Order: sequence, then C-alpha cells, then structure tokens
Amino acid sequence: MSKACINSVMETIIHRNPREYEFHQAVREVLESLEPALDRHPIYEKHKILERITEPERVIMFRVPWIDDRCEIQINRGYRVEFNSAIGPYKGGLRFHPSVNLGIMKFLAFEQIFKNALTTLYMGGAKGGSDFDPKGKSDGEVMRFCQSFMIELYRHIGPATDVPAGDIGVGKREIGYLFGQYKRIVNEFNGALTGKSLNWGGSHLRPEATGYGCVYFAREMLRTREEEFKGKVCTISGSGNVSQFTAQKLIQLGAKVVSMSDSDGVIYDPDGINEEKLAFIFELKNVRRGRIRDYAGHFKGVTYRDGAKPWDIPCDCAFPCATQNEIEEEDTKTLVRNGCYLVAEGANMPCIPQAVHVFQEAKILYGPGKAANAGGVAVSGLEMAQNAQFIHWSREYVDAKLQELMKEIHDNSWRTAKEYGCPGDYVVGANIAGFLKVADAMIEQGLV
Repeated sequence: MSKACINSVMETIIHRNPREYEFHQAVREVLESLEPALDRHPIYEKHKILERITEPERVIMFRVPWIDDRCEIQINRGYRVEFNSAIGPYKGGLRFHPSVNLGIMKFLAFEQIFKNALTTLYMGGAKGGSDFDPKGKSDGEVMRFCQSFMIELYRHIGPATDVPAGDIGVGKREIGYLFGQYKRIVNEFNGALTGKSLNWGGSHLRPEATGYGCVYFAREMLRTREEEFKGKVCTISGSGNVSQFTAQKLIQLGAKVVSMSDSDGVIYDPDGINEEKLAFIFELKNVRRGRIRDYAGHFKGVTYRDGAKPWDIPCDCAFPCATQNEIEEEDTKTLVRNGCYLVAEGANMPCIPQAVHVFQEAKILYGPGKAANAGGVAVSGLEMAQNAQFIHWSREYVDAKLQELMKEIHDNSWRTAKEYGCPGDYVVGANIAGFLKVADAMIEQGLV
C-alpha cells in the first residue's frame, strides 16, 4: 500500500509542479526511502502526511528592482519558500546565483525540513534567494540589491516566524546589508537573520560550521569501522566557504587533502594542501576573488585541468562541496573503482539518484547532505538561542556543541536505519528519522 501511495503522490507532484526537476528529484529520493516507515505506521497515510509535507505552506515570489553603478535600472526576481513550520519557525538560507529558480528553491526548502529536524533543534524548513549574481558586482551594487530585496522580504521574517541565513552567494557582506535594512525598516534589533558578524549578534564558528560539521559527521562514519582520518587521502570539490573549512578541519585531523575546484576546473596537489597552501586559497577566493587555477601557478607539482572534476583522482574519502548534481553515475563508478570508501556531502544533493544507488550497492560509507552538512543550520540554531538570551558563547563551547550535534545526527541516522531494516544506510536512516519527528508534530497540531 505504501508504494502505491508514494507513486500516487509523485504523480501529483510532477503534474502540479511541471519542469521543477530538482524538486521532483529531492521529493522522490525522500519518499522512496520512507517505505519501511509508511508500512509500519499506516497513520501517516490516513492523515495524508505525504501529500501535506510535500506542499509548501507558503511561497513568496517578488520583483527586486535596483540601480547599478552606471545608474541603470536592473530587475531580478526574489523568492522565499516557507515549506514547513511544524517543529519551529522557518529556517533556511538565502542563495544569490543566476541558476536560482522556483524549482531549486523548493528542492532546497524541502530538504531543509528534514535536515533541521535531525539537528534536534526547534526549526522548520525554508529557503530563499534570487537570480542576482554578486560575482563581479561592487559593494555598492550588492548593498543596493540587498536593500531592495529586504524591502519585500522583511514582511515575512522575524525571530519567531522565519529566520534566513546565508548560502551560495550570500556571505558576511550580504548578511550585513540585509540585516541593516531589516533593522532600519522594523526599528528593532532582533535575531531575524543568522550568519551575522560576531560584534553584532553573530556566533563563533558560523562560517566554519557546515564544513567542520561535515568532517565531524564523516569522522563518526569512520568510527563505525574503527578508523580515523589520519593518513587518509581526501578529494574535495569546490573552493568556497564549505570547501575551505572542510579542508581545514581534515588537515587538522591529519588527512591529506589533494584537490579543490571551481566552475572553471580542478587542481590536483599530490603532495597535499597544507595549512600554508590553504591560507593562499582563503586569500585567493575570499579577498582577490580569483580562480583556483592560480593555485597551480603558485605551487610546484600541482596539476590544473580546465573544465574537469576531482572524482577520477584516487582517494579514500570524497567530499562533494560545490553544488547540486555534480556527481554523475560514471563519476561514482570511478570513485569506487579507485578505492574511495567514504563520501560525505558538504553540498545539497550533489549526487544524482543513479550515483547514490552505486554508492549503496558498493556498501561504501555514504553520508547524504541532509545529515552530513547539517552543521551550518545547527550553528545557526545556536546563534538563534544566543540572540534570544542576549548572550555570547565562546568558540570552544560552540565547537563542542557542534561536535555533539553532529554525533547525535549520525547516531540517530545509524540507529533508525537499523531499526527499519536497512543497517548502514544513512539515506534511509536520516530521511526516516527527520520525517517521523515532523510527521508526528503535524498530526498532533491538527489539519493546518
């Protein structure tokens, strides 16, 4: 009965949301993994939880007009998808990138529901952003865009309603401009956004949280085989915030990081990226806004491949940290053939469904994004807690809480997978664990 229910829901979603392919993919991946739970708990079908949990509570789409440095009017489109608030106020990042569209926003917001539920904190799922591209824009242009974006967004957010954070294209600079405009409009200083600077309400480790958390989750996966990171060869895609701090934590734990990439290509450093080389990447990407190829020109023995990905480089562990659907089926087969036995997703849904099936068939340690990269939203939740109490926790305390939360996410996913007959399958474990928490809350709160 549950399989028929899942197929019926998917047909409705595809019909109701045409051409939103990333959203279809995300929903199918979750629903198909829920079959053991739906078979055991028919109450969810009775209350039509699948139909309700896959329909956003609210979708906001709006025009964002702004003036560039040439005094020309520009028009972008803004989004906020408030998907589910059963266990807390909406929580999820803002993404500024030309690829942003409604389907991608819905996919990210849907994933956020279960990711937030896994953290054990009281946060619902949402996502937002714009097709605005901050790359190549001046600070003045970014500020004017952010201020125009917030003129509409402020109506829908607040510390007990919806708390956005950063994502691709939205870092400390953008959060600052967004928060300044929010404060100006509502005449309140509150925790309506996270990812703020430390000296005005931010939390320690927020920039590092997604990358560090991904490594902490992967460390727990290795411990199930009584192994550690020391000496492990690791490949990383991307060279932005998540990739940088994933590399930093891996290096601190004794791993050998041999690759990073950007949209132009990939570098392979067989000697390994050490702290000094990583500092060069931080300065290259965060200050100079340069391309990763410059790393190959600066250090000896480094290979740069234009338009390539790192998944054909032999490794023990792989960390896809760039963007959705970056690992295809053939990439997966190459990884497995070259000896990779752990994959932890720093990005959201970086593997296509066929790639995930290859990992599962090969019985490698595979940590899906909603579990492995939940560290970012976990520390955002800790920032919300600090803001609510008007206090500030030390870096050491936040790091200890992050490690504790990632261990709890891992153990809950591992335990749930075993309980529902799929031992070692983190996809099933994470999806069912997150779903049960949200579904039970939806039933207890009535038909709303």
